[in-house]
Amino acid sequence: MASSSNQKLKLLYLLKILLEKTDAQNPMTMAEIISALARHGIQAERKSLYSDMELLRQFGVDVEMQRSKTVGYYVAERQFELPELKLLVDAVQSCRFISKRKSEKLIKKLSSLTSSHQARQLHRQVFVMDRAKTINETVYYSIDQIHHAIG
Repeated sequence: MASSSNQKLKLLYLLKILLEKTDAQNPMTMAEIISALARHGIQAERKSLYSDMELLRQFGVDVEMQRSKTVGYYVAERQFELPELKLLVDAVQSCRFISKRKSEKLIKKLSSLTSSHQARQLHRQVFVMDRAKTINETVYYSIDQIHHAIG
């Protein structure tokens, strides 16, 4: 394996790349993975990446291999499925007591729970008739305090 000061970070960057860039419709080839790691200053060889993929599987990450014209790798099962994230985004957008700015921040966080390809599908506008968004940013935190006091 090629030596680099970032080699200890290789497995973490591999996981980050797979989570952010892949899904069943958008697998990455081994060459693409090696190139993505190189952009982070990490040199990798195919053989070491095969064992890294197996380590991720042992850790509980659902890394799948897809064979077509080329062989690609992707994260198959995630904590939230795309339809669940769409439902949550719709709920955030239609919620009257969450400001527009807070809604956008929360949707961005929800988008990070899927691949960048699928995250594009989460940025849609839900229109609710006569539903104005609050401009009060503190309502978000006030509700949390109320829940804390109740519990």
